[in-house]
Amino acid sequence: MRISAEVAQVIFDFTCQFAFLYPLVMAYVWMGGAYLYYWRYERGKANYDNPPELPSYPLVSILVPCFNEKSNIDSTFEVLREMHYPNYEIIAVNDGSSDDTGERLDVIATSIPNMRVVHLATNQGKAKALKSASFAANGDFLVCIDCDAILDHYAVTWLMSHFLSSPRVGAVTGNPRIRNRGSFLGRIQVGEFSAIIGLLKRSQRIYGRIFTISGVIGGFRRAALHQIGYWSSDTQTEDIDISWRLQLNYWDIRFEPRALVWILMPETFRGLYKQRLRWAVGGGQAMKKHIGDMLDWRKRRMWGVLIEYFCSIAWSYTMLVMFLAWVYLVCWHLYHGNYNDIYFDPIPQWQGAMLALTCLLQFATSMYIDRRYDRKLFWSYLDTIWYPIFYWALNWIVAITAFPKAIFKRSAGSGHWVTTDRGVSS
Repeated sequence: MRISAEVAQVIFDFTCQFAFLYPLVMAYVWMGGAYLYYWRYERGKANYDNPPELPSYPLVSILVPCFNEKSNIDSTFEVLREMHYPNYEIIAVNDGSSDDTGERLDVIATSIPNMRVVHLATNQGKAKALKSASFAANGDFLVCIDCDAILDHYAVTWLMSHFLSSPRVGAVTGNPRIRNRGSFLGRIQVGEFSAIIGLLKRSQRIYGRIFTISGVIGGFRRAALHQIGYWSSDTQTEDIDISWRLQLNYWDIRFEPRALVWILMPETFRGLYKQRLRWAVGGGQAMKKHIGDMLDWRKRRMWGVLIEYFCSIAWSYTMLVMFLAWVYLVCWHLYHGNYNDIYFDPIPQWQGAMLALTCLLQFATSMYIDRRYDRKLFWSYLDTIWYPIFYWALNWIVAITAFPKAIFKRSAGSGHWVTTDRGVSS
């Protein structure tokens, strides 16, 4: 079936408007929600290195799953040894590592009295490693971090302040900060974790439900985990899955920006693409798994998560249709010799300028809010001008690739780990 130039023009005009309006509107929705969160919960409150006195200090089990992490574990456990929380234990899981991670963990455990190591004979994946660690733990509260993460000395206290404030709090997600900032990609991700991830979590907390606990730092109430059956290995992102299952079972998830953890992120485009593809596929798998339950009227507070997810997918495919319509129009005008009617820029200049200014405003807002947790944050501001070019393009490609993989392919779960690009610590 041939498409006329008039039809292609209508398609292009419609998709162009949605492609422009969706990120513009959502940016102000996120900024408004984040600022409301800041005004209510952060403004004028104690800084991250001045945690509150708690009414009690119940035992906390810090769970650290490890797979082929011999180059990172020394710094991780050296910091865990000095946590500013009086009552905790450390449970490290060697998830069938093929290097000497297990031997190194045993050596470290000899110098940390409150640390134990669980060895799994074969690589089972992060979800099963966390489940094994939780069965070995003695605490009623679990704090889970990645093996390459550096947990702030006061993070456990900040997480526990939420659990002790309400029995309905099932989990608390912390505030990841980027460690490796020596590369261009590393510096852009510094801004991303503030302007996108931090801003989203604050606004989601204000508007309804949080999309996901950060897999690199999350605190959990054991009773909540026990009710839902702990972590599941049937999706590629166990953090998204468990976040939705907790909230669908009426447990509250909170965001604590003062619970800091310093993490390593990919510094190559290949590593970044593989990471974001796994995140996107895992999100699609969780949506496919839970959408029936989420449509229940009693679970309506999760509808905001559902709507936001489908709008983001619709935007990605709208961008694809817009691009194809633009290519068709260019080819049609070239074929008919109408050179003056060719749009060489698929996004009108004034709309592109408005999006760019909004993006810069979003980064400035997030960095203003997050400045108290990261004193070098504004050094990355100039690098964020490249974010729309590199990351929007990356996330667009990832979204249109991941969605059909998640929906139409049988889930491969997360039965094993593979070595990932962690960049260079600096």
